[in-house]
Amino acid sequence: MTALGEMANSPGSILMLVIALGLLYLGIAKRFEPLLLVPIAFGVFLANFLGGNMAVTTVAEAPGIDHKTIIEIAKDHGIMNMLYYMLIKTGLLPPLIFMGVGAMTDFGPMLRNLRLAFFGAAAQIGIFSVLFAAVLMGFTLKEAAALGIIGGADGPTAIYTSIILAPHLLGPIAIAAYSYMALVPVIIPFIVKLLMTEKELKINMKAQERLYPSKTKIKNLRTVKIIFPIALGLIVSILVPSSVPLVGMLLFGNLIKEVGSDTNRLFKAASDTIMNAATIFLGLTVGATMTASSFLNSQTLMIVVGGFIAFAISIAGGIMAAKVYNLFAKKKINPLIGATGLSAVPMASRVANEIALKYDPKNHLLQYAMSSNISGVIGSAVAAGVLISFLS
Repeated sequence: MTALGEMANSPGSILMLVIALGLLYLGIAKRFEPLLLVPIAFGVFLANFLGGNMAVTTVAEAPGIDHKTIIEIAKDHGIMNMLYYMLIKTGLLPPLIFMGVGAMTDFGPMLRNLRLAFFGAAAQIGIFSVLFAAVLMGFTLKEAAALGIIGGADGPTAIYTSIILAPHLLGPIAIAAYSYMALVPVIIPFIVKLLMTEKELKINMKAQERLYPSKTKIKNLRTVKIIFPIALGLIVSILVPSSVPLVGMLLFGNLIKEVGSDTNRLFKAASDTIMNAATIFLGLTVGATMTASSFLNSQTLMIVVGGFIAFAISIAGGIMAAKVYNLFAKKKINPLIGATGLSAVPMASRVANEIALKYDPKNHLLQYAMSSNISGVIGSAVAAGVLISFLS
């Protein structure tokens, strides 16, 4: 009746339970992305309770499972598999989360500082750098693309890309992506210390604005905020249609926020009820893919290492892009803004702001960092769309 015998015969599952406890510690005690890390960690917990029938079963383990009805999957393989094949395998949850992110995001800082949005694109270099490196290490092109997207620092984007290009790597990629997002307060200061001088860290953005005031002023910001998601949605749908499930839902969520009282009920549902439900099911089901057989192997180690490299290169790429810009511009930019070209919004911006304040208590650059940070969300989703378009 108990699972003691099975646990004795499966030491790998015991190790996975220890890993789950470690992730729970990071999410609860250290407060690293608790809204995501806690459900994922508990999903790992559930999957490795032997005999509980809560682990996700892959197509390789059960051929034909993806052709069964939802009721058949629930009956033969348990409720976690039902949730996984209904919500994750179909690609439903990542776009829903993007809708919630859009509803909670203010594009105002980016629209007021459009020149800074460029650094959100520059920071995507980590995705493509690691993609080519992963191919040389023996990954297939599709697997390499799914691994490289970790460099965008966007969990839902990494999951969505993995579902389409490399579903068998979904668990390790999701864990790596969310773990590094949680470690943004550690990784960004480390890269900044390596690449930036004290003089660069003290560049005051508000002082630069006073010296070189912008000649273009937005007269009606609310109207621009309403037009922007519609216009960008049209452009993206024409140029990179495969990114529409993510970018389109992000922009829709933002639009119902900016319209105001007329769509307030939709905004509340997208940013609260739907977002929270999607986050719970995403975390639990992704965590449930992390069984000993799928996680404890050399390929997982390469994914974890490759993901960190992609993350670090993306941060470095944004910093170096700002440095290059400063060589030719009178109006200087604090390279910390380049470091926030990741999709880890708003954590990356808060970390950059805290670093700047350590060197100059008057150097508040949060609103400038958010410009790059928000564009990074869009940039990583577009990059994912490009990879999916070429490789799927």
